[in-house]
Amino acid sequence: MHFKTVVTRFAAENCYIVMNDDRCVLIDPGIGAKKIIAVVEAEHVTPEWILLTHGHFDHIDAAAALKERYEGLKIAVHHGDAGLLKDVCADEYLTGGEQRGAAGLNFTVVHTPGHMPGSCCILCEGYLFSGDTLFAGDVGRVDLPGGSWDDMERSLVRLAALAGDYTVLPGHGPATTLEKERSGNRYMREACEGLL
Repeated sequence: MHFKTVVTRFAAENCYIVMNDDRCVLIDPGIGAKKIIAVVEAEHVTPEWILLTHGHFDHIDAAAALKERYEGLKIAVHHGDAGLLKDVCADEYLTGGEQRGAAGLNFTVVHTPGHMPGSCCILCEGYLFSGDTLFAGDVGRVDLPGGSWDDMERSLVRLAALAGDYTVLPGHGPATTLEKERSGNRYMREACEGLL
């Protein structure tokens, strides 16, 4: 497994192209379908799935164009954010806890509401794709419609309790590690101190 990060136009959102041999999974294809397609085709990989960490437009905008371009490409989103997909229909509605094989890799979905009701993190081979739940030293906004600080706290506790360490690949900004966030992210630390 290896991946490429495509930073899309709006709010410097990170789209991840997770590759294995000649296949790939696209995580959060935001605004900039042409840029994403250019990387996919330069890598000579075929997208099998789009996995969405939540339904905000800066994470889903390219999904319709990608699905139209690549025959057989499927989309999965948590059912809590399904209503935000306006231009395309999902092929699978997630609830959290799913383990899915795609592109010869195993992905595990962790439901982490707070930023949005349908926010999820995705685990794959030592990586945690955290969407807008967990950032380096920060967490996602909860002041937008659908946001909830109470839910965010519970989600941070859930992530902190994952066994071992992960490389965290967030929806915006630089990568970090789960261990670094356990010890240095004040929001995660305070959530754990208050709820554990």
